[in-house]
Amino acid sequence: MAGGDHCPIGPNIGCGEPLGARPSASSVSELRSIVARTYEVFNARDFGAYAELLDEDVELVMSGMAVRGLAAVTDFIAVTARARPSLRIEPLRVFADTGDTLVTEIRMVDTAAEEPGTVEASGCGLYRGAGGRIAEWRVYLDPVGEELASAALTAVAAEQSALRRVAELVARQAPPEQMFALVTEELSQLLDVNLVRTVRFEPDGSATILASRGAGEDMLGPGTNVPLPRGTVIDQVFRTGRPARVEGYAHVAGRVGDILRQEGARSGAGGPILVDGQLWGAMAVGSSLRRLAPGTEERVAQFAELVSTAISNLESRAQVERLAAEQSALRHVATLVAREHSPDDLFATLAEEVGVLLGVDGAGIVRYDDDANATLVAIWSDEVIRLERGQPIPVDGETLAGEVLRTGMPSRKQDYSAAPRGGAARMRARGIRSAVASPIVVDGATWGIITVLSGKPDPLPPDTEARLAKFCQVAGMAVSNAKSRSDLAESRARIVRAGDEARRRFERDLHDGAQQRLVSLGLALRAAEATVPPELGELRRLLSRLGTGLSDVLDDLRELSRGLHPAVLSEGGLGPALRSLARRSAVPVDVHVDLDDERFEEPVEVAAFYVASEALTNAAKHARASRAKLTASHRKAWLELMVSDDGRGGADASSGSGLTGLVDRVEAIGGTIQIESPQAAGTAVQVKLPVPRPSDDRVTNLR
Repeated sequence: MAGGDHCPIGPNIGCGEPLGARPSASSVSELRSIVARTYEVFNARDFGAYAELLDEDVELVMSGMAVRGLAAVTDFIAVTARARPSLRIEPLRVFADTGDTLVTEIRMVDTAAEEPGTVEASGCGLYRGAGGRIAEWRVYLDPVGEELASAALTAVAAEQSALRRVAELVARQAPPEQMFALVTEELSQLLDVNLVRTVRFEPDGSATILASRGAGEDMLGPGTNVPLPRGTVIDQVFRTGRPARVEGYAHVAGRVGDILRQEGARSGAGGPILVDGQLWGAMAVGSSLRRLAPGTEERVAQFAELVSTAISNLESRAQVERLAAEQSALRHVATLVAREHSPDDLFATLAEEVGVLLGVDGAGIVRYDDDANATLVAIWSDEVIRLERGQPIPVDGETLAGEVLRTGMPSRKQDYSAAPRGGAARMRARGIRSAVASPIVVDGATWGIITVLSGKPDPLPPDTEARLAKFCQVAGMAVSNAKSRSDLAESRARIVRAGDEARRRFERDLHDGAQQRLVSLGLALRAAEATVPPELGELRRLLSRLGTGLSDVLDDLRELSRGLHPAVLSEGGLGPALRSLARRSAVPVDVHVDLDDERFEEPVEVAAFYVASEALTNAAKHARASRAKLTASHRKAWLELMVSDDGRGGADASSGSGLTGLVDRVEAIGGTIQIESPQAAGTAVQVKLPVPRPSDDRVTNLR
């Protein structure tokens, strides 16, 4: 025996005699049954069954190496068996049986040898039992066996070192390309093979090569997408989801078969890469120099399992990062919705967020105008896609917009390059090869779509529709909110217009009725006064006082009429009306009106006039101001007006004062009003009123 490990029976292990007193039949039968079962488990490679045979604290000693613990012993035996996959243990006879100790003669046979049944080594095994399980297991081998064991242990150590290096790389969360390169190198050296490939299975049943080492010039390098012809080891893994091996590629058809034969591949072995329990890809090895050893596929599967862990970690990390980015984009858009941004700004931001998040070449928002027309209201692109905001989008035929309108469901076009004419030709001309669209639903009806566009040959990912749906919900909420605000503003505007019209009718009624009658009465009274004789001086004076009072009433009525709807505003425009208002103010007013002879829509002019009137009245009657300032200008699409004073401040629009009516009037036409009135620091009323351009056809008009 080598290494000082001698069989306890003696130097000639085949001629020992039974030791000790004969034990009871039951204990002998139980221990012998357990030992016999260990041989069966080893030969069947059913290592999980050791849990029923070995004690939790079992110790295994072989070739000077001691291993302790059920898990460690099971792993050690499994790895050793993989190093010699064709080795079997055959028990010969029992040397000694003392009840709790059993010594047997064994031999190791190589079933893959040229002459089956060739004995590789001889030895004996010593087993000590406790509690119906093996607590100690010692193996003693002859010199040949020692050499075999030493070689096996060396192979085990090399395999474990390789696995540890890969595991460390996985733990460091190294990039996929670095991990694939290391696994390829480790497998090539460990198994002494010159063909190693890692592939990812695609939805169409093909495989994309991620890492490769070929014989000579590698004709199946990384990035190559190939079909899976019958007869290859990767095809077997794809079909079974289990480790597989093949012997020869003579009958493999197609380009892949030609390349494998050109590389001289004699045999191949592979293992599956599983991610979240689903088949993701495979690792395969082959040799052009020799047949692969039995069990190679199981050894490859061990490395594939580590790759599976690495990919699962990477995909989990990517999924978390993608979810965080998605939530950030949704939160950004939802914030704009809550802040009531204009539909134009909101849709532009939404299109950009969707495009950047999904990594597409373009993203757009389309509004349906009717059953035959739609309009592109927002577009984002990286200049690969050539579309312009405001352009019409057809909804007839087999267009994507038409399909969503008809079905109310998401839809996609996988490849416009394959369609012969019509809308597909227009899409190709704009650089679009595939697209996905999802409906925006408002009040139960399909309002429009969000669509993403790609100019790349690969189809858009299968989860694109689901990811778009989340943004469509936000878009639907935005449109619904904007429509509600629009309806509310229109309702308020109708109320304001109705009030203005009522004031105009009242003004006309006063001018045409009461004012004319008072003028007539005044003239008649002055005529009567003139006919009174001098001796009736008291009557003349009475008539004079009555005439003066009637004239004052007429002046008051005229002032009231001007306050209802000043004639100067209708006749001269906002600029002259504001200057007239400043001249009549009880408080001196510095006027800076830069409007020239510009005219605006009536609701805008009336709102601006009443803001100035109310603010100047407040300065004179309530603020106790000594001076006021009025400025007005037209900047781009806005009329800006500000009235400030040096009074006592403290004005509050929420208290039900005249300022409340100003807020309603301004907001009813889409304007903004800001009132700053700190105590003892004066009041400033600043207003911005929209000035629509005659040619402004806003594509985001809400239906």
